[in-house]
Amino acid sequence: MEDGLSSFWGPVTSTDWCEKNYVYSSYIAEFFNTISNVPGILLALIGLVNALRQRFEKRFSVLHISNMILAIGSMIYHSTLQHVGTEYADPVDGFIFTFMGSLHSGMIVAGQLDQLDQQQQGDETPMVWEMLLYFYILYSPDWHYRSTMPTFLFFYGALYAVVHALFRFGFGFKVHYVILCLLCIPRMYKYYIYTKDVSAKRLAKLYVATLLLGSMCWLSDRVFCREISHWHFNPQGHALWHILMGFNSYFANTFLMFCRAQQREWNPKVVYFLGVFPYVKIQKPKSQ
Repeated sequence: MEDGLSSFWGPVTSTDWCEKNYVYSSYIAEFFNTISNVPGILLALIGLVNALRQRFEKRFSVLHISNMILAIGSMIYHSTLQHVGTEYADPVDGFIFTFMGSLHSGMIVAGQLDQLDQQQQGDETPMVWEMLLYFYILYSPDWHYRSTMPTFLFFYGALYAVVHALFRFGFGFKVHYVILCLLCIPRMYKYYIYTKDVSAKRLAKLYVATLLLGSMCWLSDRVFCREISHWHFNPQGHALWHILMGFNSYFANTFLMFCRAQQREWNPKVVYFLGVFPYVKIQKPKSQ
């Protein structure tokens, strides 16, 4: 929307959202859309600390770090609104479009598809890499040759980065990414139906609830922006979407950590900090 204060970053060159620009600071274009990524970073940090403290497998540490990177990328975008060749105006929005739109199966509402004139290797390739990481976490427990899958996925990801940098796929990128996500749906569903723990199932339900509610906020901000711009109060639907997606990712990752700990027979339990904040607590055998 229209600018308030003068911009430190120069004229807006990328798609902005239903929030007035540079109202509170010359350094932050969309204030609420920027700071709303902070909860996602903190939640990913909490997940990372828990994974490291209890010595979960490194895959989960990398997963939480990747969530932090995506949230930081979103903060950079919303604070500057500078178009540096991204097909998805916001890296997190692009991630949510496909990852949430497929991995989380039919539970998802598709995210943003802002049609800009260029693509950015720095946004799209990490999205594919993170999807490959989720694929590995979901399918590796049943893979008989331990080194085969990570080796294949590593070289596949590297090859994709090179090819995508040379040819800059547009529609092909979307199709490729959706296929990767769709491959994960059966395993996600299997994890849910085979989980008997009530608290763990509640994590999955919270994940779905935050996804649906966040999608409603995103759609209302996108579809009804013209009407909202005339209101005295802006509900900041896109900022609420960021917050809810931060919790959504945390619930999803925590559920996967529980399932993996159950596979390793680490006696996992979902416990609540201060009675409200869930995390996974494990008890490894002394031999481990």
